[in-house]
Amino acid sequence: MSSEEPFLTKKQYKHIDQSIQRLIDRDGVDRKTLDEVFDRSTLLSIEKLISNKIIDYIDFPISSGKEGNVFLGITPDEKSVAIKIYRISTATFKHMNKYIQGDPRFESIHKSRRDIIYAWTSKEYKNLQILETLKLPAPQPIKKINNVVVMEFIGKNRQPASLIKDCVIKNPEKTSDTILSAIKKMYTKANLVHCDLSPFNILYYKEKPYLIDLGQAVLLDHPHAIEFLKRDIKNICQYFQRYKLNNDPVEIFENITKQKW
Repeated sequence: MSSEEPFLTKKQYKHIDQSIQRLIDRDGVDRKTLDEVFDRSTLLSIEKLISNKIIDYIDFPISSGKEGNVFLGITPDEKSVAIKIYRISTATFKHMNKYIQGDPRFESIHKSRRDIIYAWTSKEYKNLQILETLKLPAPQPIKKINNVVVMEFIGKNRQPASLIKDCVIKNPEKTSDTILSAIKKMYTKANLVHCDLSPFNILYYKEKPYLIDLGQAVLLDHPHAIEFLKRDIKNICQYFQRYKLNNDPVEIFENITKQKW
């Protein structure tokens, strides 16, 4: 990917190059964009995933955000997985600190860009594990290496599910209840708040919502956890108003927390 001295064996480079070339040939992704995502350490992480038979290759990009990119990965047995790669060189990582600071799970991290990105990736993976334990609708975590998270692919026939904001919901009341129930269970069973829950962070597949982007989720020990919880509830209530649902965010908050707004 660069003019630096080789750091992969021929076999390793072949693994990586096949996936990278597939992205270029199939989807027209330019080399500069890929260089921003697949830096030296990320390439090594991807190679570990290939060598350990977690994935066979990367197929195509699913989405791109401020901090990272999501790709479709194919496993050795031809199953689809989602591969989320947090960019180390270009991520807008400064705001990450307000979600990491105050989380006792990450008190010992240093302040370098790489340390923050790695901690953020660990947060996403650990939070996905929590939701899996609670049997809440979210992608199941599969593997984490440095700034790369492999998780369950939500979709069919290599076609990713759409964000809920882009869908027509068949049963909005049931869907709203599922999301609000997940918020409540995260709070009461795991002391966890998503912190950025909105129609932009929920997939809709087979008439069911799936919570994604758990990197910023915090424990209740975080000094702004309650503020984030109120925002999440308001976002969901506001979105479902388009379906003539008039849920009261204050009532929902007080029901969940047993405290006044």
